[in-house]
Amino acid sequence: MPQIALVTGASKGIGAAIAIKLAEDGFDIWLNYRNDTSGAQAVSSHITNIGRKCTLLQFDVSNPDDVEDSLAPMLDKDIPFALVNNAGLTRDGLMMLMSSKDWEKVLQVNLTGFFNVTKPVVTRMLRKRQGRIVNVASTSGETGVPGQTNYSAAKAGLIGATRSLALEVAKRNILVNAVAPGFIQTSMLDELPLEDIIPRIPLGRVGTPQEVANAVSFLCSPMATYITGQTLSINGGIYT
Repeated sequence: MPQIALVTGASKGIGAAIAIKLAEDGFDIWLNYRNDTSGAQAVSSHITNIGRKCTLLQFDVSNPDDVEDSLAPMLDKDIPFALVNNAGLTRDGLMMLMSSKDWEKVLQVNLTGFFNVTKPVVTRMLRKRQGRIVNVASTSGETGVPGQTNYSAAKAGLIGATRSLALEVAKRNILVNAVAPGFIQTSMLDELPLEDIIPRIPLGRVGTPQEVANAVSFLCSPMATYITGQTLSINGGIYT
């Protein structure tokens, strides 16, 4: 019986690459998305063409009632072996000009969304005494980035939560880690000055979603059974 991986925010970009890679690894996928139905369906088709099952779950990770309504019936039937918290949101701007709404929304999606999804899943993982949780953080949460006080705060919080949760569940053979992508070729780069950014990256290029997915695949694999509470940076050397 194939194991299940739940991937949030998986209709495009890094999340889509992670879902497809885990399907290639043999997982059936529970694919969460919020609005991009056509994108989620395209990823689902790719996964079924690989020969794995894909269940689409439309909910907003920042809304606890929405999460409960969607996940509870699924968790009553089965328990994922792997949970990848990838859903994220940016609302960039200098803090002096940032609205309370933009501050709160970014923290709700990136940090509270982690709590809303992880709590019901890890509670059930404890019963099975096994599981992998991988949180998609960011280099922004490690170094700080001008114009991203809200996003940096959320991702730094996610790294801290990763470390604490890892300690709480280690005795039940549940491993909790984070990956921290740097500049990755997704829509989040569309408005950034790459001509200024790339010279700062030691490898001289931005990364790909597949390179992030490969790291998540490793952390969910039998090759990573003695790794927990860690943050794996995938940033081309821009921060060490």
